[in-house]
Amino acid sequence: MNPDLELVQIGRGESFKAWEHGYPFHTVRWHFHPEYEIHHVVETSGRYFVGDFIGEFGPGNLVLTGPNLPHNWVSDIPAGTCVPLRGRVVQFTEAFCCDAINLFPEFAGCLPVLELSRRGALFPANTASIVGPLLAELVIAKGLRRLELFMGVLRAMSSAEGTQSLASARYMPDPSGFMSAGVNQALAYINSHLTEPFTEGDLADLTGQSPSAFSRSFRRHTGMALVQYVNRLRINFACHLLMSRSEVSITDICFSAGFNNISNFNRQFLAQKGMAPSRFRTLLAKNVRAVEAA
Repeated sequence: MNPDLELVQIGRGESFKAWEHGYPFHTVRWHFHPEYEIHHVVETSGRYFVGDFIGEFGPGNLVLTGPNLPHNWVSDIPAGTCVPLRGRVVQFTEAFCCDAINLFPEFAGCLPVLELSRRGALFPANTASIVGPLLAELVIAKGLRRLELFMGVLRAMSSAEGTQSLASARYMPDPSGFMSAGVNQALAYINSHLTEPFTEGDLADLTGQSPSAFSRSFRRHTGMALVQYVNRLRINFACHLLMSRSEVSITDICFSAGFNNISNFNRQFLAQKGMAPSRFRTLLAKNVRAVEAA
């Protein structure tokens, strides 16, 4: 069974994504992503899968998975039961690690555990007891405190004794193979053709599904309808254009981002960013002038 691609969206102005979730949850499935992931179980027990490894987990289970390594945690709870907080997750990119090492050579001390995570790294209970409270604060922290907590987590993981690798040495994740199947193929198409017109029917044909079956599958894998997913990516791209191309009109940015009318663009921008695109550009210009004057 091929894993699903999870598209990790790290916020603008953030170095990593830190969040928590309950159970069931739409990301709880056999999946992979290019980012590293720290996964800490707060509640429930069950079975987890990392590459070709299968094991039992309980509260305190702490694992670091490397890029494109498929994984899933399946809690053993009665049908219909909802758990408000099952676990906490931190996700960060390889590019972030490379940049951090270039800026701060001491960060290279994390390289051994990052390399081990390519097969999945399971940390001992004493390390999990240190990391757990740090993650609990990290998901709500802001500014430098957020970065301080993240470095504390990496320090604890890097100095842990008794860390175990999970997937076998012969297991080699192949994202190119994963990406050829089903919804993953549609997600790759959306990323490559984001600003071009396409319909749910086009993507259904691409994946060999009926439109209704594709719609259900897409919502199950992403947690949202196709139009909501595409609008979110297009608004994020529009923000990038507003930040990097100050000479281009908002109307032109609307069409460059894949929207076909300005009223829908303004409505979607306001819903996602809490302000009109013109206000976003004004605030950005004020920030630039403040920096230049400092």
